[in-house]
Amino acid sequence: MKLQRKNMLRASALGALVVSGALVLTACGSDDNTKTDAGASGKPSAAVGDIKCEGAKGKLLASGSSAQKNAVDLWVKNYMAACPGVEVNYKSSSSGEGIVAFNQGTVGFAGTDSALKPEAVEESKKICTGGQGIDLPMVGGPIAIGFNVAGVDKLTLDAPTLAAIFNDKIKKWDDEAIKKLNPGVTLPATAIQAFHRSEDSGTTENLGKYLKTAAPEAWTYEAAKKWPAPGGQAASGSSGVASQVKAVDGAIGYFELSYASSQSIKTVDIATGAAAPVKATGENASKAIAAAKISGTGDDLALKLDYATKAEGAYPIVLVTYEVVCDKGNKPETLPTVKSFLNYTASEAGQKVLTENGYAPIPAEINAKVREVIAKLA
Repeated sequence: MKLQRKNMLRASALGALVVSGALVLTACGSDDNTKTDAGASGKPSAAVGDIKCEGAKGKLLASGSSAQKNAVDLWVKNYMAACPGVEVNYKSSSSGEGIVAFNQGTVGFAGTDSALKPEAVEESKKICTGGQGIDLPMVGGPIAIGFNVAGVDKLTLDAPTLAAIFNDKIKKWDDEAIKKLNPGVTLPATAIQAFHRSEDSGTTENLGKYLKTAAPEAWTYEAAKKWPAPGGQAASGSSGVASQVKAVDGAIGYFELSYASSQSIKTVDIATGAAAPVKATGENASKAIAAAKISGTGDDLALKLDYATKAEGAYPIVLVTYEVVCDKGNKPETLPTVKSFLNYTASEAGQKVLTENGYAPIPAEINAKVREVIAKLA
């Protein structure tokens, strides 16, 4: 019987890995989770024995950012294969909705692409008895700038030019500012069709942080989940933005790299001031995230990213997704499962899943602190 059970678990884990091996980071606020990245390795991510169930039982509900949806799906499949009888259900919605659900006490943890605001922390104290909500960075990745311009296969932009495009200041693809960045490229006089998210989005906020930091004179708006600039066209979710970019000649938009990969959408190389423009890849995003510093206090591990990085090969338009939990006052019936599951996602094996499947893992030094905090959750 023991041998039979081991074989069943091994088959279940293998099936999960085959299904999930091609998944890549998807977009915040999008409900389209069917897209995959054909370039993902699909290699085994963790042996069943690497996951410790540690008293986990029953059902654990979580929700929030869909920027991490496919990463969580991959982790959940591995985890549930190792821990029979435990069900982890992550509902992909948006960062804002996840925080609302957390502060209403309906989920064990929430995912968000932006660290908790002070008012959300204060609200969390009503749910986290004797404690408060904290941010645990768990997964990162690049925000790609996708474009569709007939006859143009390669395009380089910098922060000021990108800001002027999304701010409705540059209206044609043969604008001198774009031509200057793309010598030797024949650019048509096609009108630029800029697409942005219609709903509040952590992806929008992170793009805004990049533009505000790297091009403050051209982008005067404060970073926010709601799209701030005039002009352009709105689409729902990164899936909607990607679909429009794919379909419309002259289009440009922003979304997580998975949408570009799965739909064969060309992406912009970013001129950062480094020796060469930087491509949107998981590896290049990791180089930028590696320079992140902890800005949170106590057990809150919110990060400060350097969106103006000029490091060689560092892609600057990135996001980090946090898991929000109570430092104290977690529900006793779900706490063992929360700790067990997050211990796996923050483990070397869990983070290796990200590396092997096109994501940007959290830097090892910061991730070690994440594991220390998880161990103390009460």
